[in-house]
Amino acid sequence: MSLTQSTPLTDQFGRVHDYLRISLTERCNLRCVYCMPEEGIVLRPKAHFMKTDEVIGIAKEFVKLGITKIRLTGGEPLVRNDAKEIIEGLSKLPVSLAISTNGILVDKFIDTFKACDLRSINLSLDSLKEEKFNSITRRNDFAKIRSNIELLLQENFHLKLNAVIMKGVNDDEIIDFVEFTKDKNVHFRFIEFMPFNGNKWDWSKGLSFKQMMEKITSVYGERVIKLKDDKNDTAKAFQINDHKGTFAVISSVTNPFCDTCNRIRLTADGKIKNCLFSNCETDLLTAFRSGENITDLIRESIWHKKAVRAGMDTFEDLSDPELNQQNRNMISIGG
Repeated sequence: MSLTQSTPLTDQFGRVHDYLRISLTERCNLRCVYCMPEEGIVLRPKAHFMKTDEVIGIAKEFVKLGITKIRLTGGEPLVRNDAKEIIEGLSKLPVSLAISTNGILVDKFIDTFKACDLRSINLSLDSLKEEKFNSITRRNDFAKIRSNIELLLQENFHLKLNAVIMKGVNDDEIIDFVEFTKDKNVHFRFIEFMPFNGNKWDWSKGLSFKQMMEKITSVYGERVIKLKDDKNDTAKAFQINDHKGTFAVISSVTNPFCDTCNRIRLTADGKIKNCLFSNCETDLLTAFRSGENITDLIRESIWHKKAVRAGMDTFEDLSDPELNQQNRNMISIGG
C-alpha cells in the first residue's frame, strides 16, 4: 500500500489530522465586527478562487490522506452560486459533512442538507437582542436568522450556536445564552475574542473562560455539570442539570487546546493553513491546476505545524500586534 493510502497526516508532535475545514468564499452577507474590517476587504477576481470541480478534486486528495470530516465555511459558504453542487459532490465522499453558516440562507438549502446527510450545523448568534445583534453584524437580518434557527431545531439538526463574547458588548447576555438551552436541544458555545487582521483586537475587550464560568456558576451553582469532552474537542462542555441543551467555552486565548488539534484549513483561494493563527500558507490550487501531485505539499505543511498557536505560545506573544496582525483577517481564512 502506498504512503498516501496508509500513513495518516501527522505533524512532528504526533498529532493526527483528519478534519478539514474548506472555505468556499471570502464574501459574506454580514459584516461582523470581530470578523471583517469595517472598511471591508478587497474583492478579488473569481479566477483566484477554487472552482466547483477544484473544491471537490482537492477534497478527494485529502480524503486519500485520511480526512474523515469536512466542514464548509466562508465568509458565508451559502452565498456561492454553486454551493448546492459542492455540497452534493462532497456528500459522495466517505466523510462526515458539516457546515458553518450565519443562517440567513438556511431555509433555501434545507432540502439539500437532508438529501446529502449534512446534519451538523454551526451558526453564529452573538446576541439574543435584535438591535444589538444588528449592530454587531452591521446588518438587519436578526429576524430571518432566528426563524431559521427554529427551522433547524424543528428538523432535528445537530445545531451549535456560536457567540464571540466581547466585554461591554454581549458579555451581559451570557446567562441569557445559557437559559436559551433550557428547553431547546441546542449547543451554545461561547468563544473568547481572538486577534485577526483588521478586527481591532484588544484583550481589554475579551472575557476569559474563567470569567465566563464565574458568571455562570454565580447564578447556577452546583447545577452546572461538567460534560465529558471528546479527544479533539475545541470546547469545554457543560450542562445545567435540568436543561435540554448544553453550553461550552472555546478558550483559544487563555487556555488553548493545541495539544489535541486535528484540524486543517483550506482557504477559498486554495491555500492550506495548518493553524488558524498561522501566517504561513502553502498554495495547493496552483499545483493542482498544473496537474501536480499535491500530496507532498499537504504532508510537508502539516509536518511543520507549530506546537501552539503558530508559535505564539504565550499570552504576551498572542497579544503582540507585530505577531497577531501578520495573519489574514478572519473572513478570508474561513471560520
